[in-house]
Amino acid sequence: MTRNHVGSARAVFDPFPISKFSQKDASGGVSLFSAQSSNSIKISQKKVSTKIVSVMATPQSERKPSTTGSVKTGMTMTEKIFSRASEKSQLSPGENVWVNVDVLMTHDVCGPGAIGIFKKEFGNDAKVWDREKVVIIPDHYIFTTDERANRNVDIIRDFSHEQDIKYFYDIKDLSNFKANPDYKGVCHVALAQEGHCRPGEILLGTDSHTCTAGAFGQFATGIGNTDAGFVLGTGKLLLKVPPTLRFVLNGEMPDYLLAKDLILQIIGEISVSGATYKAMEFVGSTIESLTMEERMTLCNMVVEAGGKNGIVPADATTFKYLENKTSVPYEPVYSDGQARFLEEYVIDVSKLEPLVAKPHSPDNRALARECKDVKIDRVYIGSCTGGKTEDFFAAAKILLASGGKVKVPTFLVPATQKVWMDIYSLPVPGSGGKTCSQIFEAAGCDTPTSPSCGACLGGPKDTYARINEPQASVFFLVCVSTTNRNFPGRMGHKDGQIYLASPYTAAASALTGFVTDPRDFMH
Repeated sequence: MTRNHVGSARAVFDPFPISKFSQKDASGGVSLFSAQSSNSIKISQKKVSTKIVSVMATPQSERKPSTTGSVKTGMTMTEKIFSRASEKSQLSPGENVWVNVDVLMTHDVCGPGAIGIFKKEFGNDAKVWDREKVVIIPDHYIFTTDERANRNVDIIRDFSHEQDIKYFYDIKDLSNFKANPDYKGVCHVALAQEGHCRPGEILLGTDSHTCTAGAFGQFATGIGNTDAGFVLGTGKLLLKVPPTLRFVLNGEMPDYLLAKDLILQIIGEISVSGATYKAMEFVGSTIESLTMEERMTLCNMVVEAGGKNGIVPADATTFKYLENKTSVPYEPVYSDGQARFLEEYVIDVSKLEPLVAKPHSPDNRALARECKDVKIDRVYIGSCTGGKTEDFFAAAKILLASGGKVKVPTFLVPATQKVWMDIYSLPVPGSGGKTCSQIFEAAGCDTPTSPSCGACLGGPKDTYARINEPQASVFFLVCVSTTNRNFPGRMGHKDGQIYLASPYTAAASALTGFVTDPRDFMH
């Protein structure tokens, strides 16, 4: 990875995992050095001018001063969206502005709290600012006997009926999700599938992974219950304009990599705090080649780097996906050539290898092949990050290529009802007409379960595939998971060991019972 840091240094990084630290040198620049590692390389460094300049995607001709009026400064995609939403012609990072919200999403975990704040501050009889711009999706703690979890769904249902919310995706029959035609599943995937993600708009949600929708060229971020209560009443929110980090990903994507590997590479490079309150913009030939679902995976985990939002320029792939999904007109925006980026990272994707994030942090990056001696107890394929249709196709591809049986329990949790249907109805490319469900059954996986967030965030103890107390003979359980976080207790028991991985790596690991590089079954 090459990093262009405005006003400091240009450094060339090994595309593979390596420990790095930075410190100020005597001249005020940044010096970089690496800890000893089996795959460490010499890091070259080149001083650049300390004059503040714009980091641009391509060289631009000199801009001549305006003869009338003030000179406009180029803006990034995120800045332009803020500018439009705040009705201001020019914005810079750090400014606080009131923005008009296009969509507010909440779910069964945070919805009751946001509703309570809304009623307290605006009155019990108050109406939401726009019943067609509020989306309420039960998805987190659904298929459980926990009374408090079920009560949360009752609260958002009562509120949705009271407010005549147009987009409330209800579930009443917990014994058979298919009996609930309105029920969707995981909010971030459902938002895309139901046409609520549109270029150039502002989408806020009471969930940190709302940033997933940035794949559509919109500003999407998670907010707290207090902010959500205010938005319910006014349709506005005071937000600070974030500076932008630009990630240029070029090169042909190797057939053994998925977007999960790309984002794990980036988080491992900049750390879980490297993008704190910053926009992460993704461009380059590799990004242009990604499907919408893969772009969603990329943007989904920017929050694991501390990012305020992730964003991908809308293109023909975006517009094709949105066909027949929304009738609301939208207008995409793109970064100006003279836009100011805090830093620019350039990655040659062709040189990357399959990665995992070892316990207990998403930036604890390692090559999958370096962890081949890690014995595992289970595999989990699901969540907003790794439970989409293409994620299951990827897992099925590995299982089909091996022709073998899984060595550990392999849990399959589709993100939405549509994904569940795809698993049972769509033929996997190159399989001779077999569906994912047929391939999973032949490999000995668990039967795909009801769509929801499932065990991604633990949940009540009766949550399907949750990591609970291990048996007396085992100190802890090790899980390879396509989810997004591996903090202690994230998937249940605090001693669980979670290795984050792509669906390819997860499926390969299920076949061996150890963390496994998917190339072992592909080539």
